[in-house]
Amino acid sequence: QLQLVESGGGLVQPGGSLTLSCLSSGMSLKYYHIGWFRQAPGQEREGVGAVSTLGSGTMYADSVKGRFAIWKDNARNTAYLRMTELKPEDTAVYYCAATNVGDTLRPSLYSTWGQGTLVTVSS
Repeated sequence: QLQLVESGGGLVQPGGSLTLSCLSSGMSLKYYHIGWFRQAPGQEREGVGAVSTLGSGTMYADSVKGRFAIWKDNARNTAYLRMTELKPEDTAVYYCAATNVGDTLRPSLYSTWGQGTLVTVSS
């Protein structure tokens, strides 16, 4: 079975940058579209962006376009989320997830989830 583990979260200053990693095991990452999601305190889970199976297509939520980038390295079974120009409102637990449906920001279409990693944007 596919398993996902996020890493790279931590404390970063406003305006700073951070890269999160999503390492897969059990199945090859090349078979799955990977989405990144986040959940802030008191908020519902929100789609951040997604990358297609071969990394040829991406999509992003309007709130992060121009600031965040998603890509994957199938040879290393790892997907990434690069966050720049971070704002306090980006503070959340970030999750990666896998689906074979296609590129989507709808959480219910993802079948496998990581445990989450906390990103705190604060001075």
